[in-house]
Amino acid sequence: MTRTTRRTFLKTTVGGAAVLGFPRPLRAQAKTFRIGAIHPVTGALAEPGQACRLGAQMAVDAINAAGGIKGKGGIKLDLLLGDTQTKPENGRVEAERVVTQGAQMLLGSFDSGSTNAMVSVAQQRRVPFLIDIAAADPITANVAQSVKAGQQKVQYVYRNFPTGSSFGRKAVQYFIDIFKEANVSPKRVVLMYCNDLFGQNQARGFQAAHKAANPSWDIVEVIPWPEPPTDLSTEVSKAKAAKPDIIAPITRPASALLLFPEIRKQRIEMMGIVGPGSPGIYESGQIAQLKEDLEYVLTSVPWANFKNPKTAAVAEEFRKRSGGKTFDTNSGYSYDAVFVIADILERASALDDPDAIVDAMKKTNYSGGLMQYGGPVAFNELGDNANAIPTMIQILSQKPVAVWPKDAAVQKFVFPRPRA
Repeated sequence: MTRTTRRTFLKTTVGGAAVLGFPRPLRAQAKTFRIGAIHPVTGALAEPGQACRLGAQMAVDAINAAGGIKGKGGIKLDLLLGDTQTKPENGRVEAERVVTQGAQMLLGSFDSGSTNAMVSVAQQRRVPFLIDIAAADPITANVAQSVKAGQQKVQYVYRNFPTGSSFGRKAVQYFIDIFKEANVSPKRVVLMYCNDLFGQNQARGFQAAHKAANPSWDIVEVIPWPEPPTDLSTEVSKAKAAKPDIIAPITRPASALLLFPEIRKQRIEMMGIVGPGSPGIYESGQIAQLKEDLEYVLTSVPWANFKNPKTAAVAEEFRKRSGGKTFDTNSGYSYDAVFVIADILERASALDDPDAIVDAMKKTNYSGGLMQYGGPVAFNELGDNANAIPTMIQILSQKPVAVWPKDAAVQKFVFPRPRA
């Protein structure tokens, strides 16, 4: 199988028109391929949702500027934008709307609840759907099972993002590795999580991975909260009573704004805060609001490969276009997803046949992504990219930086956190 890198993809794109030998009028009349890009750009998840949208738009701009989809006559990409307003049920509503308006593929949607709601539209209306961000395992697994059982003919839903179960496995491994590297032996971990589809799935994945690994530390308390919460003082008091060495939070942006100040307020004596993976900790807006309450917090999240010079260049463009924000999990995975779509369209035998696009999706072997991967983007029997992996990042001097594993780290972690 031939690997497609971003460099090769862009090279082939730049020379497209000359190689094809099309006359000028035909090039000028190139059609567009419409992608329905749905994210929560208003409501409680607006900051990550807006980052997703901008990341996707930047990728579209780059691909179109380089000549579009070369193998299809230079067809340009066009985003049909949707906003779930941070309401899970709006995933279906917005997906229906953009498909009715002509979207030939779907992209989205950050939140597992709204992403799950989009699946039925993709399957019923035969619209290939590439999930850029959403971790809940059942989103793809349920469709794969339905196809395997003969209840549906084709799986139209694929994901280039870690699943909750893979988040859990990597988080437990990173916990073990970092504790060993720091030469410390915490014994008591309190798991706290937002009680929505995402949080439930992430918590289950972490607990299952812990049970399988049987490390030297125990999860001594599991504390959920309703999302979004109005107050977390009771939950934090319960965590404090468990005498934790580590608090492991799975947050949303809204709950993070309450959780971390409350932990500081209640003066919990512990080695540190180490998250199994969630938003609300690394976004520029969150850091600006939480300030020192996030300093030294570690969390295992998908992260950009900043050792790649191309990533640095795109990150600088994102910073300029976003008003100074960091190219992060959200913008990065949405950016990569559009390039994966472009690669799929280059290889598809026809763009007006959704099954032909799915056939190309199944054969994806794309290694030009800007995020930290464990190998090329390739989809397994469930429709997931098993090479989508998280990186342990830490907030140091009010900036999120990769600190583990060593080959991804750009800075040494600080753990245990210094005492105030």
